[in-house]
Amino acid sequence: MLKLKTHSASKKRFGLTGTGKVKRSKAYKRHLLTAKTTKRKRGLRKATIASPANARIIKSMIPYK
Repeated sequence: MLKLKTHSASKKRFGLTGTGKVKRSKAYKRHLLTAKTTKRKRGLRKATIASPANARIIKSMIPYK
């Protein structure tokens, strides 16, 4: 069996939960934060689960995580 290469950008951005779901951080938290409400920014803090359609692709990019 050949070794698979891990996609370097993906290993920095995604993780796996104990049940095998793909964990990702939320978007829109980098800049222009003064225009966003505190409530909105607070909601962007925690990680969330990637959609099943994207999860399949992401898992192939991080085979050893």
